[in-house]
Amino acid sequence: MQRRTVLSLTAATTATVAASLIAPTAATARQAPATRFAIGVREFAWSRGPRRLTTRVFYPAAGAPGGEPVRDAPLAAGNFPVCEFSHGLGGNPESYGVIIRPLAEAGFIVPAPVFPTTTTGAEGNVGDVYNGNQSKDVTEVLTRTLALGEQGSCDPFEGRIDTTNGVGVAGHSLGGMTTHGLLTAWPDSRVKAAIPFACIDMGAPAVAAKVLFVHGDQDTLTHYDLARQAYAELPSPKAFMTHTGQGHDEYIWNGPTYPQTVATSLDWMRWSLYGDTAARDRLAADASGGGIAWEADLD
Repeated sequence: MQRRTVLSLTAATTATVAASLIAPTAATARQAPATRFAIGVREFAWSRGPRRLTTRVFYPAAGAPGGEPVRDAPLAAGNFPVCEFSHGLGGNPESYGVIIRPLAEAGFIVPAPVFPTTTTGAEGNVGDVYNGNQSKDVTEVLTRTLALGEQGSCDPFEGRIDTTNGVGVAGHSLGGMTTHGLLTAWPDSRVKAAIPFACIDMGAPAVAAKVLFVHGDQDTLTHYDLARQAYAELPSPKAFMTHTGQGHDEYIWNGPTYPQTVATSLDWMRWSLYGDTAARDRLAADASGGGIAWEADLD
């Protein structure tokens, strides 16, 4: 896959310009939940114009942790931040349950859209990532999800969605590119935390967020050097987790460093969206072992 634009500035210059334009703001701190939740799931038939956006929203549910997500289960006690997840080509929310479920268990509301042209059985229109359709879809899904928590919504989520520190987005492969697009070419200023897994550079930075890149250095689909270019362009806080010797997705699908992927991702979102500084302090240890290389600028 090729980078969508050709930079006229060097990466270092771009990062300097971006830092001057998008200054990160300090997160309001609170401790993230320390125990696992049961998982609920609700399905919504949303749309953006003619684009159908069936979205499954996974969330912390009342009851004992473990087991399958329970449809329309009562929301657990508390207020929870939102972290959207975007699937890759030929995927769907269920195929990425290995990442989505831990987020919901840890105390995040996770809307996961089924993109109409890049899901299982679709025609595989990669162009919907490069033309911004999927990033715009995520913006729509975030708007619809946050509306459920607004006063007067008469929804079970009313008053239960915590947007104090903004919202998070994450995704893998085409979903990672969709995620990076929300920080660059099709910005959504509500996004304050992002994890693009196996992404490439989608443009110049336009949104201030805490961004964690996760990539295999032997990836032959979304080339590692293009993710490194995207990382270089961003101002801090940011980090890069390299799974050395791995390709496009082993670290996602229960490979040898899958536990580190999950632990690091959860603590990144706990720090970013809960403001949990203890989670930030665990990141380097989370991203260790198995040949992982960790690089971070968290100031």
